Order: sequence, then C-alpha cells, then structure tokens
Amino acid sequence: MPSSIRPGDVLADRYRLVDLLTESGGGRFWRAHDRVLERHVALHVIAEDDERAAPLLEAARRSATIHDRRLLRVLDADRADGVCYVINEWGSGDSLDIMLASGPLGPRRAAWLVSEVAGAVAAGHELGVCHGRLIPENVLVDSTGAVRLIGYAVDAAMHGLPPGRVSTDVADLGGLLYCALTGKWPGVSSSALVDAPLVQGRVLRPRQVRAGIPRPLDTLCDEVVNPYSGPAGARLREVHDVGSAQGIADYLSVFVGDPAGLVEAEAAAGHRDTTEIVMLPALADPPVRAAAPPPPEPEPEPEPEPEPEPEAAQEPTELPTQAGLPIFDDETDDVSWLDAPGEAAPPPPPFEEPPERPLFAPAPAGGAPARTPRPGARTAPAPTPAPAPPPPPAAGGTGRAGFWPWDTGTGTIPATDEPDEDVPGRSWLRLAAVIAVAVLLLVAVVVAYNLGRGRTPLGAVPDDDPTTPAPTSRAPASASAGPITGVRATDFDPEGDPPEEYPELAPLAVDGDPATSWHTMDYKQNFGPGGLKSGVGLVLDLGSVRDVSSVDLTVGGGATGISLYLADTAPTTVDGLTPVATGTVDDTRKLTLDQPQRGRYLVVWLTSVPAVGSEFRGEVAEVTVRG
Repeated sequence: MPSSIRPGDVLADRYRLVDLLTESGGGRFWRAHDRVLERHVALHVIAEDDERAAPLLEAARRSATIHDRRLLRVLDADRADGVCYVINEWGSGDSLDIMLASGPLGPRRAAWLVSEVAGAVAAGHELGVCHGRLIPENVLVDSTGAVRLIGYAVDAAMHGLPPGRVSTDVADLGGLLYCALTGKWPGVSSSALVDAPLVQGRVLRPRQVRAGIPRPLDTLCDEVVNPYSGPAGARLREVHDVGSAQGIADYLSVFVGDPAGLVEAEAAAGHRDTTEIVMLPALADPPVRAAAPPPPEPEPEPEPEPEPEPEAAQEPTELPTQAGLPIFDDETDDVSWLDAPGEAAPPPPPFEEPPERPLFAPAPAGGAPARTPRPGARTAPAPTPAPAPPPPPAAGGTGRAGFWPWDTGTGTIPATDEPDEDVPGRSWLRLAAVIAVAVLLLVAVVVAYNLGRGRTPLGAVPDDDPTTPAPTSRAPASASAGPITGVRATDFDPEGDPPEEYPELAPLAVDGDPATSWHTMDYKQNFGPGGLKSGVGLVLDLGSVRDVSSVDLTVGGGATGISLYLADTAPTTVDGLTPVATGTVDDTRKLTLDQPQRGRYLVVWLTSVPAVGSEFRGEVAEVTVRG
C-alpha cells in the first residue's frame, strides 16, 4: 500500500479520506467523504498486491447480494492507485462493546438487540453468505435507535479469514447474547472484550456470572455456547431450532414480545451522531488576520500626593487581660470576642428530698387489714355483720373486691353478685384465630398434594429435575415399531480432505453384532464451533423411502453427542438439513422422533466424541432403525 495515503488524500478521484479508524496487518479502515454524493462512507483499503485483495473483492460481491435494512450495504469495490478498496455505508452510533463499557444490558433489551442481528444474519444465510466475524465491535446501534451490522463478509476477508460457516455465525450469535447479558465474550471469533470464565473447558452459564438473568435466555446461551449442555438443552432443541440464525431470532422474538417502543428507547439513550462533515485543518481556508490597531496614546503621569503630617503619638491605654471566646463571621471575615461575665452565676437550688414510702402498709389500730379498693374496682354496700365474720377475701379476681396496698383507709369491699361484662373484641379475636388455623391447614394440604405429585410446593414443574420421568405418550408407538432390515452403512465426512472416515469399517455398525464397531479417526480437538470440524458420521441407506419413528444406538468410549437427519436423496453435507432428533448417548440409548418422518437416507451425525487419552475419538457399535 502506498505509504503516502493520509487524511485529505482523494482515492479514485472521488473519496476524500477523513479519519483513520483502525489499522491491522496492512489493512486500513477509514471514514471518507464521497465528493459525488456528498455523504460519509466507510472505506476498507488494502494493497493491490496483497494476497487478501482478491478474497476481499469476492466478499464484497457476495455481501452486495443481501438486501436487508439492518446491514451496512456495500456501495462500491474496485482497484485504483495501487490499492484495492471496498466502500460501505457509514453507520453513526455506538458499537456494542462501547455500550457495555457502562455495564451489561437488561434482559429484554439484550434479547431484542441480538434478535435484530440474528434476523439480518438469517437473511444472509438464505443466500448462502455468512458474516464470518460476528463480534461486539461489528454490532452498531445508530442515533435513530436501529441496529446495524458492520462488515458483512468483508471484515472476515480483511482479517485473512476464509469464508464464514453457518455454525460459526450461530455460535457467535449465542456469544453476542451472552456478552450483552454479562459483559464477557465467549464467542468463537476474537474480540477485545474480556473472555468469559471457563471451568473444565466449558463456559460458565450466564446465571453463574451475573444474577437475575431469566432462565429462557440462560438456557439458550448455554445450549448455543456449550452444545448439548444437558437435559434442559435437549428439551430446548426438541422444541426450537436453535441451531440456525432464524431459529434464534424467532426464539428471542417470542421472549421480547411486542417490540413497540424499543427503537424509540434506544434513540433516547443518546447514541453518538457522527454524520456531520468535519473539515480537515489542512483543507480549511486560512483565517484572515485583522489589521493591527494603532498604539494607544501615553497617559499623563499622576501628580504626587502631598505627604500627610505626622500626628502626635498617642500613649496606649492599658486594658486588663480578660479571657474570651472568639466569634468568626463567615460573611465579613470579622472576629469578635465573647467576654466572660462580670459576676458569677448563682448556684442551682438544692434537690428536694423524695417523700418516704414505707415498704409495707401500716396496720390500723384496731388490727383490721389496712387495704382500700384498687382504682377502678367495683364497689358494693357493706354486708350485714354476722356473729362470726368470715375471713377476708383475697384481692382481685372476678366477683371479688380489689385492694390498693398503699392506702391507710379502712375496710374491705365485699364481693358483689353481679357477673362480669365481656371484654370488648374478645369474640373477634377468637374468630380470627379459627380462620388462621383453617387457612394454615388448607395450605399444608395443598403443599403436601403438590409434593406428592413430584412438583414444587406451589405446583410448578421443577427445572432441570433429573428425577422427572420422561413423557411416555410415544412409548406404545415405539414399542410396536419393528426394525428396518437391509440397511447399508457408509462413512460420511464432508469436511475431510480426503472425505473418508474408515469406510471399510462402516458396515460393522449395522451387522447386528455389538461386539464389532465403526470408529472415527483420532482428533486433537473435539468437534463443534471451536474444532476443526463440526462433526462426522454415517449415512444409512434404508433401500427406499420409509417411515422412521426411532433409532436404537450403541456407542463405545463414553458420552457421544448425536444428531439424526433424514433426506430423500444421498446428502453431501448437513448444512441446510433440520435434525429430526438429537441427544447424548452413553452406551445404549433409543432416540425417538417427535413424530414419524419419511426418508431414504438417515444421517447419524456425531457432534461431540469422548476423550481417549489426550485425543478424541467416536465409536458406533450398532444402529437399529425402527419404522
């Protein structure tokens, strides 16, 4: 690339370079000004003799075939002045990595943003074009609140990457949702954000990184970032197609619900607007200098003031030294003094002695108990004296007189025959206690009933409960289905070079003998978005188009991720095929389809294989297809 390219230069006699945004590996990304259409554009430029020049132009041609409002479209691509360049629309706003600098997004906001990205990527996948580098730096929210996607297919070519794969884009979509919810990046493509935490080679679930993330989003992230993550992920794949961009977009749209107001809320968030044209200092007109003003006339020197006559010295008046407290004035900064009082304050009056209070009430002279009625006790006329007076009644109690022990008056108050009145509110308290006991009894019955059914105390179905029995609605159909005979098996390795995976051992997987098996080659990495391959497998020819309801699988070595595909013609790849059943098989397991499917060719696709020492290898001992 010519080293003289600098801000202010004009490329192809049309595009004036304004700002150099990024530079990596000899490629440069500029903000430029289109002098013909008077607008800002994004410009990727690389040397014409660079090995990435031809793939860059090819990526621009493929990207230009996609028509979606969320893509920053390719406007021009050519070679000129010794360079190869691609022109894209200019996006004005904040990228996702800048938005996350202030913290993770809310769940609904993050789900809506990633659903928009997934919809744009799905439009490209329909035409066979992948992005190849879906990272937070390439997701933009413009000043109007709309989501825009940067560098579709072009950015990957600028970084020297091969044309993207569908599985890579899908894994990066899960990474974008994970990143928007937690601020950590777990995707396949490289980003400048902090990597998501790993434990034993697996990315932690979003709910383990940040509290408060809804379970539907947590399950989706875990299943896309960590394929075949467990029973919850298997149930998710049975209901939703999370292996495609369109399936992820549909799943997130259901979670978001009505998106009305979300675009307006993003616009009100104050994303940057960089559409104004910035005049470069080198191209601006020089300022016009004003004429220098005439020098001011010298002012006349002031006449010297006469010196004051010295006053007679005054003798200082001696004042007695006094203690005082300084008082500061905040407004005038003056200091005054609080003088000590001239006379001492009079002493406080002495405390009065409390009246004496005897420990026991004094007994009257006649020997009768000196007690008086307690305040508030009922009184009654004194009874007629009897020859032998009864002993005095005890104080207090219902229907008995009360006494105040500190009075020295006379006499007791005999009991009256009037019954006590009911205490106000006592009936309501009893009724409330009865109702509370009845409610507690009802709640205990409901909780016991729900726990007896294997549910939570409130009646909900527990999440990820391994003890919950699997649905058995299809068990009769599976039990009555008979095995399909005459099946022929061949190896299937569309991503290999050469595309072979021990073809001589493939018939052993359908020979009816579990002691013989077909196995894969030994790999340094496991399959999946981060491996060299997305998987390998077998193709089973059923002889003709048949109904398939279930497949019995026996594997060796340990847990193996399996996806089943059905096709009417011999497949050459699994891209574009929809799995009819998925699961993890350890030893022997039956994979049952939701409903019988028709097809002639059954693909048994291994998506993850067990470790054998320091390497990875899959083994299929027997496959039985049932109609």
